[in-house]
Amino acid sequence: MARKLAMQALYQWQLNVQTWQELHSQALASEEAARADSAYLQELIERVCAEREALDAELAAFVDRPLAGLDPIEHAILLIGAYELKSRADIPYRVVINEGVELARRFGATDGHKFINAVLDRAASQLRASERSTGA
Repeated sequence: MARKLAMQALYQWQLNVQTWQELHSQALASEEAARADSAYLQELIERVCAEREALDAELAAFVDRPLAGLDPIEHAILLIGAYELKSRADIPYRVVINEGVELARRFGATDGHKFINAVLDRAASQLRASERSTGA
């Protein structure tokens, strides 16, 4: 649930730039916020907003088109996935990919989940090479 709310906040942020605090506050006002890990929700929104340029630079190596042309939902999902792959080694890469694909299936374009899967898989190959080589 934290990822879903963070994705929605980051989607909104791309359309109307706000501070991470405003985005977090709005996410917490959601009816679904009670079912989310509020600390993780805050971490995702705060860190992705703070690290967007670096995350986009990482993603650019794995995306076959300009990032500016990405659908905002898919971009938000990829930003979360890139952050988790880069900064949250405690979350297995397969979980990161699966969660991204599920968000894309639910909220993205018709075949957006295939794009998310391909990009996050390529990112995991580089950012989690040691984890992938052990088959974890």
